[in-house]
Amino acid sequence: MMALDKDLASIQEARDLVNAAFDAWKVWSKASQEDVDRVCAAMAEAGFQAAERLGRMAHEETGYGVAAHKKIKNEFGSRVVWESIRDLRTVGVVRNDPARRVVEIAWPMGVIAALVPSTNPTSTALYKILISVKARNAILLAPHPSAARCTLEAVQVMAQAAERAGAPRGLIGCMTQISLQGTQELMTNKRTALILATGGTPMVRAAHSTGKPAYGVGPGNVPVYVDRSADVEKAARYITASKAFDCSTICATEQAVVADQPIAQKLAQLMQAEGAYFTDEAQTDLLRKALFHPDGSMNTATVGKPAPYLAAYAGFRVPEGTRVLVTRLKNVGRGEPLSHEKLTTVLGWYDVNGWEQGCETSIALIETGGRGHTQIIHATDEQVILAFGLEKPVFRILVNTMGTLGAIGFTTGLMPALTLGSGGIGGSITGDNVTAYHLMNIKRLAYEMVTPPMEALLPGEKPSGPGPDELEQAVRQVLNEILGSKE
Repeated sequence: MMALDKDLASIQEARDLVNAAFDAWKVWSKASQEDVDRVCAAMAEAGFQAAERLGRMAHEETGYGVAAHKKIKNEFGSRVVWESIRDLRTVGVVRNDPARRVVEIAWPMGVIAALVPSTNPTSTALYKILISVKARNAILLAPHPSAARCTLEAVQVMAQAAERAGAPRGLIGCMTQISLQGTQELMTNKRTALILATGGTPMVRAAHSTGKPAYGVGPGNVPVYVDRSADVEKAARYITASKAFDCSTICATEQAVVADQPIAQKLAQLMQAEGAYFTDEAQTDLLRKALFHPDGSMNTATVGKPAPYLAAYAGFRVPEGTRVLVTRLKNVGRGEPLSHEKLTTVLGWYDVNGWEQGCETSIALIETGGRGHTQIIHATDEQVILAFGLEKPVFRILVNTMGTLGAIGFTTGLMPALTLGSGGIGGSITGDNVTAYHLMNIKRLAYEMVTPPMEALLPGEKPSGPGPDELEQAVRQVLNEILGSKE
């Protein structure tokens, strides 16, 4: 038998997976709420129990981040996510509004294609599977090539748990023959209903260009403003820890500190005590060249790396215990690469005078690459906090918390999720944290509340035709035209 080329094998695998998932979904779409919740509970527990092992696998395969932190993410993507959607009804009548006489009925989407990033390859898989199956969908995952093994393992953990609990085989699947062509087939297949895209800008754009409905997540370039009213000690501890968490591989991680002048020096000193190292001008220039290529694109060799590794890679040394590298900057935009998103342990730093200037600098940073995503503020002045909430072109404004864990709903009241919508201004169809609710349609029974106007029920006036004089004139005109044409 002739072996298929890699791209053809990948396309065929995608088609086979979609067909199997579609057949399984036809069964699963008729599941009861009790069946759905039993299967999801089993998957959540299985994912939680495998959290440490999957975290180690993800770190070893990709070289990104910290295994212990990836374990936390896996626990979040399984148990915390499940607890947030446990009581959500996704079968039958989900809401009855007697006042409006509207009954809402949940209806699944179908087969969902999910793109998984290399930065969070296992936690994203756990989370996307849970929210999809909870909404009575099938789901197929396309891993990043550099994280294929650990993503596949996460999928198998969930699929096996689901099948043991009664889910049909094929409901949850994963690409193993990974290629651009195969992923494209997965997304564009006529039986694919929706795309969940998490990853780099090219991946998200590809998902949006398929013509299918897609939840895509744009880049995050998250500023953290520290106001003169802030608890500076807490801010220093949180910012440093958040940036160091899993070596900054979550898109909601702090990317630049915007420090109000009255507290800037104290904040810097306190962050140094927490393990932040402030680079000099020469070292900052070395980091520019190390982190970004001449065309402005990110050097993937520096993604998700510890601060000492980055310093050595760039060509200088840092003290033992350094967790974060902080670069003092003046400019924002195309001419300053370090003002862009940095998926690694490097922070920008800007001094500002007052919250108004802090607003301007924060907006400039967001416009540089994080429209619609996230802003963080440390302050106790409620007027300043509200001003930041009103002014920023983002859909998550986190107050006095860690960006990394706050935006995903771990330390805040936001919906726990690892897909963070950036709204219309960020090229996404929602600004929400995407969860099971976003993966089902709602049918509505709408009863009559208002009697239609009488005029709408009557046949109306009988249409009148031409009168005798008008008819005679029309006949004469036609005869004249005929006779005239014969002359």
